Amino acid sequence: MSDMRLLVIEDDSEAAGYLVKAFREQGHMADHAADGIDGYARAAEGDYDVLIVDRMLPKLDGLSLIQSLRATGRKTPVLILSALGEVDDRITGLRAGGDDYLTKPYHLAELLARVDALGRRGNLGAGEAIAQLKVADLVLDRMTRRVSRGGKKIELTAREFQLLEYLMRHSGQVVTRTMLLEGVWDYHFDPQTNVIDVHISRLRHAIDKDFDKPLLHTVRGAGYSLREEE
Repeated sequence: MSDMRLLVIEDDSEAAGYLVKAFREQGHMADHAADGIDGYARAAEGDYDVLIVDRMLPKLDGLSLIQSLRATGRKTPVLILSALGEVDDRITGLRAGGDDYLTKPYHLAELLARVDALGRRGNLGAGEAIAQLKVADLVLDRMTRRVSRGGKKIELTAREFQLLEYLMRHSGQVVTRTMLLEGVWDYHFDPQTNVIDVHISRLRHAIDKDFDKPLLHTVRGAGYSLREEE
């Protein structure tokens, strides 16, 4: 997504400047707040598409900031940045109202992809109002839990359905293994496990095998992308 309004709430001026510059180079409008109080005030008053919130902030910590925003009814998508990367830390962050959680140090490309995904999700009303997801002739119906391609019904396991739904929500983007582990498997597996490879292989067989144009692509060294090739 281009032309989003983003707010970076980060007390490290160098890190914040780096992010703001990167976002602006992507065509977004980006503001910066250096502490939790200022960040909360800007987030509560401004019409932002995504908030990027450091967990450890002066004056008001990141989780308290997010909880306060949610208490006022603000549903702006939030990406939490934190040096605390244990499973319990991430779960705490998400339960506080964060929509995504990225551990420092992070890869800029992954952060940009996650912010883009959150922005699109926000524009879809947090994704809850969208009954159907569609990529080319592949259709996933969230209400009936049915998947079809070219009108032909495709049988998937519950986990394969979750995986496909996640990929379709991020269609056209490169989805990393870490994003899949956190978005589909809830952190329960080690990143080195082959659980993703096994499920991707099964999903590819299900949605691509009997069709001329493959939709599920492996991006070597980066992850996977569900898209229709031009």
